Amino acid sequence: MADLTIAFVDLTGSVSVFETLGNDQATQAVTRLTQWIGSVGVDNGGTVVKMLGDGVLLAFSNNHHAVQTIVQIQQEHANRVARWPDRLKLMMQVGMARGQVVQIDGDCFGDAVNVASRLSDLAGPEQILVNDQVIRALGTCHGVRSRSLGPMRIKGRVEPAEVFRIEWQAEMLSEFLTLPADLLSLENAAEALSGSIQLGWLDTSRAYHLTDLPLTIGRVPEADFVVNDPRVSRLHVRIDIRTGHCVLEDISSYGTWVRFEGAENAIALRRQECLLHSDGEIAMGAPFSEHSAPRIRFRLVDGNMVLGRPAPR
Repeated sequence: MADLTIAFVDLTGSVSVFETLGNDQATQAVTRLTQWIGSVGVDNGGTVVKMLGDGVLLAFSNNHHAVQTIVQIQQEHANRVARWPDRLKLMMQVGMARGQVVQIDGDCFGDAVNVASRLSDLAGPEQILVNDQVIRALGTCHGVRSRSLGPMRIKGRVEPAEVFRIEWQAEMLSEFLTLPADLLSLENAAEALSGSIQLGWLDTSRAYHLTDLPLTIGRVPEADFVVNDPRVSRLHVRIDIRTGHCVLEDISSYGTWVRFEGAENAIALRRQECLLHSDGEIAMGAPFSEHSAPRIRFRLVDGNMVLGRPAPR
């Protein structure tokens, strides 16, 4: 067994590309892209374990090189497709994990492989999600920006695992970016919070205490609140707590719209954040003007009061 960093690089948007280009041209485009991903990995000391049709499984013995390589791949590809039509864009969602791996006949097995695969499923387009061992193995002087997404349920694991997002886009380098040393103070601050957020969709309704945040809304079972609609991304939005306030972040492929009670206009989000300052509803994957768009109701409960009104009993 060896300590390796495993990276699953999955392509997203292939359905639209195949519909637009046809099978032959789309297959060529996917193949060229996956081969390029593999070649960059090899050039940076990694190994291509296998090609997965519309994805690549890479293994690295050097954790720092692994993270730098995936960041390089995301950055170069983003620059390449920046001016392409949306219907032709193949984006990447990446899951990475470090741990003990067994190598047999050129293939890799172990918990790190499984976790990296699950994190790739949970990632949104252009995102890099990693487990805590990847972050810890970087040390303190690595120059890599990351942000804790808190404990997340990962299929196949009994206990939630802390997940981090690697921030590789220039516009993401903000005051919200953290290094591992910052996490304890954030966790301690969360313990002092009171109140909850209530979510409802169709006949489903759930309440989450603020200390349970962050939470995710999406189409896959791993999401904290599941909305089973094809327009909803696997993980569509994340709701977190910052300085005592709920913040909604769009992490989807097709966008999110937020409309507060009493407001005429909705706020459109595309990889952006919005402060949830009062009750309202969220449209996912399509704007409110589309009457069939999946809509999630939300209410903010502060102790025994709901935004200044007595909480329902």
